[in-house]
Amino acid sequence: MSRVSLATIVSTDSNYLHHIQAGHFPLDADEPVKLGGQGAGPAPFDYYLASLAACTAITLRMYAQRKGWDLGEFRAELELTRDDEGALHVRRTLHASAPLSEEQWQRLLEIVANTPVTKAMREGVEITSVRGTAAAT
Repeated sequence: MSRVSLATIVSTDSNYLHHIQAGHFPLDADEPVKLGGQGAGPAPFDYYLASLAACTAITLRMYAQRKGWDLGEFRAELELTRDDEGALHVRRTLHASAPLSEEQWQRLLEIVANTPVTKAMREGVEITSVRGTAAAT
């Protein structure tokens, strides 16, 4: 298998605040105050939507550039909801400031349905967990 990405997370003394290293980028994750966190960083589901949003924007920008299409300023709004049965749903709304034809929009909607992160979320990913060694003090 070849590595696609790597992230590590380390706890802090501030309840749910954790430091993440995603590649060479430092990030923080926390829970909102109403859930006992400090509100000092995005919550896990915020990162879930952010990863899908980033893949959406990057994939559509790459596709538009290959086609010679001007999207202008591209924006995507993603909302995660839970239905009465507990199932999660993502609604992704796309916006482009440049005028696009109906055919261009239809093609962009087809492309966005198959971005790498969209497919991973839709089809699922095998997740395994193993015990590591004790941390050095």
